[in-house]
Amino acid sequence: MAIKRFVDAHVHLWQLNGLRYPWLTPPFADDGPNGSVEAIAADYTLAEYFRDAAGYPVEKIVHIDAGAHPGDALAETQWLQSLADSGGRPDAIIAFAALNDPEVERLLAAHVESRNVRGIRHIINWHADPKRTYTPRNLLDDDAFARGYALLAKYRLSFDLQIYPGQMKQAAALAAKYSDIPVILNHMGMPVDADLTEWREGLAALASLPHAAVKISGMGFVDRRWTAESMRPLILQVIEAFGPDRCAFASDFPTDKLFNPYGQALDAYDDITKDFSAGERDSLFAGTAERIYKI
Repeated sequence: MAIKRFVDAHVHLWQLNGLRYPWLTPPFADDGPNGSVEAIAADYTLAEYFRDAAGYPVEKIVHIDAGAHPGDALAETQWLQSLADSGGRPDAIIAFAALNDPEVERLLAAHVESRNVRGIRHIINWHADPKRTYTPRNLLDDDAFARGYALLAKYRLSFDLQIYPGQMKQAAALAAKYSDIPVILNHMGMPVDADLTEWREGLAALASLPHAAVKISGMGFVDRRWTAESMRPLILQVIEAFGPDRCAFASDFPTDKLFNPYGQALDAYDDITKDFSAGERDSLFAGTAERIYKI
């Protein structure tokens, strides 16, 4: 099979001398969710991205907040919009805003002044294992977070939901209250635990929401030595739960560069879906991303 066209639904760009990126700043350690990120702690621009993607039919890209210092969130959006205005990429921007911040509306209003902004991501992965968790507490328990989430509808913004399986049902309950806020589950829900029961049940809860979608990427979070065969059952379960028209393949580059070359992921997606119809494959590789991100 050959991929006809690809809309990359999850890309990060950064210039380290322009904005602050605490997670890409020494000292580096191997005990976090990504392991050491030293290997990607260098500028990653459109030129680097398209060099990595050489040979694949990338038509559009969606930029997801790249972990800049919260104080630089608006500057990141403005920088990305300047790239889009001058060169057409990225085609959509998912910006950062701390939804539990009482003053978050001010930032949301500023973000949407950039015409390519489509949504917000606020990483809220919480895990009892301190080596897994991104946050000191589960923000889904926080009333302030829920209030900030509700504001997304006012600004016609979607929400990129990055969580662990243990948070999925709670996230689905929140999302169910706001059917006018599209919600996109990142990285298949990051099934990092050996027991997949919570993950499967959480997928079903989120998939039951018509305004929910999912991105298939980040296999290295599950297994840093993943193969197409080891990921095949997980990827097929995700597609079965949501359907191809609500699933989008993505590279998660350059973060996934810590785990695999660009081509390994794209070739795996291609192989795993080789028996799907042409229409289903187009949804997975391009159409779903175009729809959910309005590009």
